[in-house]
Amino acid sequence: MQEKNLYEYAVIRVVPRVEREEFLNVGIILFCKKTKYIKMLYSVNETKLLMFSEDFDLEQLELNLESFQKIAHGGRAGGPIGEFDIPSRFRWLTAIRSSGIQTSRPHPGFCTDLDATIQRLFEELVL
Repeated sequence: MQEKNLYEYAVIRVVPRVEREEFLNVGIILFCKKTKYIKMLYSVNETKLLMFSEDFDLEQLELNLESFQKIAHGGRAGGPIGEFDIPSRFRWLTAIRSSGIQTSRPHPGFCTDLDATIQRLFEELVL
């Protein structure tokens, strides 16, 4: 029997107009300390997003989400934060913020296949 791993995940949300507190789920970050796993998946439904705000800057959003992904992946491409250890990068990515990109609180779970779990969460909560 495969060992189950404790993981944490957070949903990435775009808040086109912060003052209205409306959001659209666009991604998932999944982290497992034991296996040193962190992965981020995202997809932006531009049609839905523009329904929230016709003049939303989609190009800037893509740049910001790419930065999140680089930080999650780690290394120099993620800038100074990308050099942090995996738990610190996850905590930075999921820190509470009042900007146009926010994350849910981290949620825990157990699984035997982290890749399958992030894919399932992505399909259920984002797509």
